[in-house]
Amino acid sequence: MKNFYIAFVGLLFFSNLSVAQQSSTSLVKNVKIENIGPTIMSGRVVDVDVNPNKPTEFYVAYASGGVWYSNNNGMSFQPIMDTAPTINVGEIAVDWKNGIIWVGTGEHNASRSSYAGIGVLKSTDKGKTWINTGLKDSHHIGKIEINPSNPNEVIVGVTGHLYSKNAERGVYKTTDGGQTWKQTLFIDDETGIIDISVSPKNFNIQYAAAWKKDRKAWNFLGNGKTSGIYKSEDGGNSWTLISTPESGFPTGEGVGRIGLAAFDNQIVYAVLDNQFNRPKSETKKSTMPEMFSVPGDVFMQLSDVEINNVLKKHGLTEKYRAQNLKNMVSDGDVVPEEVQMIISDANKALFETEVIGAEVYKSIDGGKTWKKTHEVFIDDFYYTYGYYFGRISVDLSNSDKIYVSGVPLIKSDDGGKTFVSINRENVHLDHHIVWVNPSQPGHLINGNDGGLNISYDDGANWTKCNPHSVSQFYSVNVDYQSNYNVYGGMQDNGVWVGPNNYKYDVEWHQEGKYAYESLMGGDGMQTQIDRRNPNIVFTGFQFGNYYRIDRDKKDMKYISPKAKKDEKPLRFNWQTPILLSSYNQDVLYMGSQYLHRSFNQGETWEKISGDLTQGGKEGNVAYGTITTFSESPFQFGLLYVGSDDGLVHVSKDGGVSWQNISTTFPKDLWVSRVVASKHKKERVYVTLNGYRWDDFKPYVYQSDDYGQTWKSIEPIFESNAVNVIVEDTVNPEILYLGTDNGLYVSFQNGKDWQPFMNGLPQVAVHDLVIQSEAKDLIVGTHGRSIYKVNLSAVQQLNNEVLSAALKIFPIANITHSDYWGNTWSTWLPTYEPSVKIDFYASSVGEVNIQVLNDKGLVIRQITQKVEAGINQWEYDLEIAKAVQDLMTKKDKKIVFKPTRKGKVYLSPGKYQIKIAKEKTVETSFFEVIENKRN
Repeated sequence: MKNFYIAFVGLLFFSNLSVAQQSSTSLVKNVKIENIGPTIMSGRVVDVDVNPNKPTEFYVAYASGGVWYSNNNGMSFQPIMDTAPTINVGEIAVDWKNGIIWVGTGEHNASRSSYAGIGVLKSTDKGKTWINTGLKDSHHIGKIEINPSNPNEVIVGVTGHLYSKNAERGVYKTTDGGQTWKQTLFIDDETGIIDISVSPKNFNIQYAAAWKKDRKAWNFLGNGKTSGIYKSEDGGNSWTLISTPESGFPTGEGVGRIGLAAFDNQIVYAVLDNQFNRPKSETKKSTMPEMFSVPGDVFMQLSDVEINNVLKKHGLTEKYRAQNLKNMVSDGDVVPEEVQMIISDANKALFETEVIGAEVYKSIDGGKTWKKTHEVFIDDFYYTYGYYFGRISVDLSNSDKIYVSGVPLIKSDDGGKTFVSINRENVHLDHHIVWVNPSQPGHLINGNDGGLNISYDDGANWTKCNPHSVSQFYSVNVDYQSNYNVYGGMQDNGVWVGPNNYKYDVEWHQEGKYAYESLMGGDGMQTQIDRRNPNIVFTGFQFGNYYRIDRDKKDMKYISPKAKKDEKPLRFNWQTPILLSSYNQDVLYMGSQYLHRSFNQGETWEKISGDLTQGGKEGNVAYGTITTFSESPFQFGLLYVGSDDGLVHVSKDGGVSWQNISTTFPKDLWVSRVVASKHKKERVYVTLNGYRWDDFKPYVYQSDDYGQTWKSIEPIFESNAVNVIVEDTVNPEILYLGTDNGLYVSFQNGKDWQPFMNGLPQVAVHDLVIQSEAKDLIVGTHGRSIYKVNLSAVQQLNNEVLSAALKIFPIANITHSDYWGNTWSTWLPTYEPSVKIDFYASSVGEVNIQVLNDKGLVIRQITQKVEAGINQWEYDLEIAKAVQDLMTKKDKKIVFKPTRKGKVYLSPGKYQIKIAKEKTVETSFFEVIENKRN
């Protein structure tokens, strides 16, 4: 009992440690994880802050990729938040005079992957260290403003929880640099502040945009009567609602997200997501009924863009895409009118109406009265998802020049009367922020879903500034070619493929071909690769739109299953799961609310289950869908399926019968992964994610009886939502866990969890896959692209090794080369070889490492400090000058040939590594193989 108490107290202590502190005791703290790109296709930028006296110096905030710094106009960047406890960002503000950086954590956009934060972080040393100044229950920060005359006075707009009510919303103010905060504006527990704009002439004059929203897993309402504009004339100490019915600004239930831009003490602009319905006389002619009144063959000829634009107008893009609808009518079983009935029943109110969308208002009397700047609708800009956008910028040298971020980026030179698009071919369509240089008209810095762009001619031309890895991946996979490729689906940036050994450089600018290439547009989803022919790839975009691609023939075929006539439409998850069977690569599985199986790679399909969800819910978001499934490698037809509403089922007979095995789990949570064990037939793992309920606890379960009973193996040291669990392919005791805040590993089948994050920031890990032949773990992050780590040493941490004092792991041989230490040009670096020596030590201390030749002569010797766990030594294969002299003295026939830099390296032969720690000595061998091609 005493030992249990000690262990329990130890666990409680460990639970309060930071990830950095936990990492210091991790057995894998020295195992380096490397980023392998891609870079040119970026992630979502939410904010920029530019040095007003030196506009080539600025900070860029990425929604889930942290804050990055550039002092060379975006040619290169350095991350400054990798030591912070989170890299989820909603807003940044920089006091350039004093070098103080404020970060509001938690993205202010209300996307399905807008991660929550932990309050307001502050750095006084340019990001080297961070302190949390408070507002820890805010989750999402809308805006931060610093008093230019008093850097300790800061105003923060708190948006609040995304999926639940909370009181820590509204406007907060500090006058002591964040030591204390005062809530100066509170509306209610569902209405937060999404934007604040301060007059550049007077800090006391401030405007705040209140936003009422209600997001659920199945429905999103982005507007409400408590949305509106407030004004303060005393530096944010008190506030007055100025968007009254008498002001001219819209009021009521249809008022959505608002963006603000103050030009001076009197002129202020507002962009509004107006969700009121358009008058029927004002509705555009390309309405939904007209589109669905044409014959089926005509409907099939309509462009996807045209159909998707209509779906956007009617708020149906959270459930359907053009390809889904075309799939319903492709064989003539269903006519367009019947499809119209299906989707109108799903959301009749939205189907029968069209919302007003984006509107721009202007006040010239400090917000007392407002007037809409334009007479016509701003069409094809916000549609029905203005919740994702909402920033407006004004040129402080010209009150009539404004920029509005949406789809696309638009500007006006006449105070908002007319607008033109300034999107270009190298600029992403979805925009979130525009910085306008007040001293140089036309100089713009724009942040969007594809990264950062800079223009010096008012948007006529743009430079793309994405040299760093900040892509937001949903999924990753690998093929099994000798130099294998990595595949991944990204948020709003399609599906890409590239080499696993990618390292960032700009040489491709000269060669004309980037190492990664795009396979598919849209929001990139899961990928499967035929093991027999890696040119055959299965992938797609959101809501179940999947294709079979023959990369060699450049052929692409739509293969998604469809409902039969008189059946309810299929419900596909945003990230629809697919799987090629390990038994037969012609067998393909895909999930809707049913599990579908094809024996011919998607040519034809059969349903092998009933509805494996709770049946869906009425709303404008696809819900009641399959999110994950797994096939046992021990038995064809042993299948597990998980849903977004908390159900897990098993079938032992290929789908003939199914059993619910999730009755003891927490209810209604998203099943983020179900995994059939590779090592034990009866074993299965399940992870649940409560993100969509603002529940961030880790839920991880294991069963050794096909799911009849479960035990929790969740991490006990922190609250951290889980996305993926993967078994090691070699060691049955090792598990890898991808969470919303990093990567973890267990060496005792879930009894313990340790950070596995040397080189990996605390970023959301969405997917993991092991390339078993190379023994590489591929890590797909939602904010920092893809990482790779070799598991050769990690996999050997079994019980026998863990109980030893010292253990050397097998060392890879290396082929000799005459290029070692040489270069073809004086101006280029030499090629330096190395051999990696991995070894385990049970405790902290020192080791003596010796390299011996086949005659037992010590040719290299070092002393190295070691820590408990895996340690590494990179041997550069150089023979020291003293050893050379000793060897030639003993054998006159030995002749060394120094390289260009004067170094002498090992010649072909066998060598021994000897490591000694106190009285324990371990040895291993490697060979320098003769290169017969030299």
